[in-house]
Amino acid sequence: MSIMIPAWVDGELTPVEKLEAHKRGLRHKAVSVFVVRGTEVLLQQRAMGKYHTPGLWANTCCTHPDWDEPPSVCATRRLNEELGITGLALEHRHHLEYRADVGDGLIEHEVVDVYLGRASNAMPLAPNPDEVMATEWVDYHDLKAMVSRNSERFTPWLKIYMSEHADTIFGPDLAIAARV
Repeated sequence: MSIMIPAWVDGELTPVEKLEAHKRGLRHKAVSVFVVRGTEVLLQQRAMGKYHTPGLWANTCCTHPDWDEPPSVCATRRLNEELGITGLALEHRHHLEYRADVGDGLIEHEVVDVYLGRASNAMPLAPNPDEVMATEWVDYHDLKAMVSRNSERFTPWLKIYMSEHADTIFGPDLAIAARV
C-alpha cells in the first residue's frame, strides 16, 4: 500500500504518494521531533532499508503526516512507531521550510512543524529496526561541532536544523547550558 502525504500541486494541497512527492521535489508537509535530556539530544541512525539517506544520523524522529492528520498527533504517533517513546509532552518550537537533495534524484521540499520533548533519565527506548539502526544521546554543543566537522554522517535536514534553526528549536537556555 502506498503512503499518501499532503503536498502542494499547482498551488493546491492534495494527497500525493510519498515517493512521487520526493521524485518530483514537491513542497509537502513534514514533522520533526527533537527529544532532549538536560543538554543531550537524542539522535537516531536511519535504518539501512530506508529509501533515502540510509545509515545517516538524524534528529530523534522525522516523518510526514498522513492526509488530514494534525502535526502534533503525527509527532506523537511516530515517536512511538520509530522509537517506542510514549507519554512524552511535546512543545511546538518552529514552523519552517527547506529544500534539500537527499540523493538518488530525490528532493525533500518540506514545510515542517518542529517539536521539542524533554525526557527523563529513565525514559525507555525500543527502536523499530525497520526505521532505526542505532540511537545515541549527544551533548548539544558536541552535536553542533560534529555536524560541522563530519557533515557527511548526518542527514541534510539535520544539518539545516543545526546550522540555521538551532536557537529557535532548542532555545537559548539549552545553548547556554551546553557551553558551561
